[in-house]
Amino acid sequence: MDMDVPQRVHVVPLGYEYDRILEPVTAMRADLVYVLLDERQSATYHDDLLEELERAVRTVETVACDLGDVYAVLGTVTTLAARHAADDVRVNVSGGGTIAAIGATIACMDVDTDATAYYVKPEGFAHEGSSAPASVGMADLSQLPTYPIASPSPEQVAIMEFLADPTRWDGFDERRTAPPKKKDLIAYGRDEGLPFMADRTPPDGAGGEDKGAFRVLDTRILDPLETDGYVRLEQRGRRYAIELTERGENAYRAFRHKLEYGGE
Repeated sequence: MDMDVPQRVHVVPLGYEYDRILEPVTAMRADLVYVLLDERQSATYHDDLLEELERAVRTVETVACDLGDVYAVLGTVTTLAARHAADDVRVNVSGGGTIAAIGATIACMDVDTDATAYYVKPEGFAHEGSSAPASVGMADLSQLPTYPIASPSPEQVAIMEFLADPTRWDGFDERRTAPPKKKDLIAYGRDEGLPFMADRTPPDGAGGEDKGAFRVLDTRILDPLETDGYVRLEQRGRRYAIELTERGENAYRAFRHKLEYGGE
C-alpha cells in the first residue's frame, strides 16, 4: 500500500460479541484493526473471531485493555487515534459492553482525537445464559453524533505527569518541598522547555522568580486544571502546595499519549 494513502483503521473493544465486530470491519473494508481484549472477558469463540478478522483484514493487532475501566478504554483509544493521526480512524462502541462504550465514545469527542465512533445494531440478541455471542447479525450501522469536549493541553498533561511523580525530575528536592509548590512547577516547565515557560528567562541573582512567571503558570496551567478538578491547591503560609486529585490521576491516564504525539 502507498504510505501516502490513509489507512482505514478500526478500533474495536471486544467483549461478548462476534458479528457486531466482524461485519462492520468487512463492510467498511478496514486495512488495520486493533482489537481491545480484556482477559477477564474471554470467550471460547474469540479465537475463531480473530482468525476470521485476520482472513478479512490485512493487519490485526490485539491490545490488552481493562474494558471495565472507562479511563483505560479512553486512554487506549485516544493513544491509538493519535498514532494514526493521518489515517481514517473509526471506533466501534458496540462490541465491548457499556463501560467500554462510554470510554470509547468520550475518546472520540475529544477535540484532539480525529476519530469517528460508530454503533452496530444487531439483527437479534442471544438468550440469557447462552455461551454464544450476545447478539447475531448486523441490521444497521450508524455513525454517532459527537459533541466536542476539550481535553488538557500537552503542557498541562506534562505538569500532571510531574505531579503524579515529582521524583522523576532531578531538580525536585522532596525533603524540602513535598508536595510541589508553584516555584517547582515553574522550574520544571523551564527545564523541560514547556511552552508556557518558553519565552521567560530565569531571574538574575537571588531575588526569586519573577511575578510574570507565576501569572503565566496560573493562567495557562493551574487555573484550567483546578477548574476541571484535576489539581488541588492548598495554601501553606505564603505558598501553595499542589497535588493531583483522583480525577486528575484518571485524566492523566487518559491523555498521557499527548506527551508522545502532541495535540496542538
